Amino acid sequence: MKQHTIRLILLVVCTLFAVCAYATEKDKGPESMMLHSTLDPAKKPKPAFFPHAEHQERQHCSECHHGKGADGKQVPYMEGQTIAKCESCHNSKAEGMSTDYNTFQKVGHARCRECHRQTDVTLVKCSVCHTDD
Repeated sequence: MKQHTIRLILLVVCTLFAVCAYATEKDKGPESMMLHSTLDPAKKPKPAFFPHAEHQERQHCSECHHGKGADGKQVPYMEGQTIAKCESCHNSKAEGMSTDYNTFQKVGHARCRECHRQTDVTLVKCSVCHTDD
């Protein structure tokens, strides 16, 4: 009886770990994506390829993502928060935001290019993200 109970407990624990691992993997977002502006389409910005999973292997979500408080100001990323599209805040219609970050393109260039400069300067070239495909 005791051995049966121990096996049952182990089975339940292993199942819970598997479910948690699957849920965590499932909620990591797409493996890769094409980033493009949908709010300022008249400007015809060139889409940028973003290998999301590749970045997740090296960085924590909070290094890129953040949220917005009730007052409209940036708040730090919290594990499990819903990730909104960058341009839902970073767009040309944004009020009170620094002009350095008031478009999707500007915030992408500021964050991505700065990180690339620090890690591998060859990744700063436009063609790395803005592919012809």
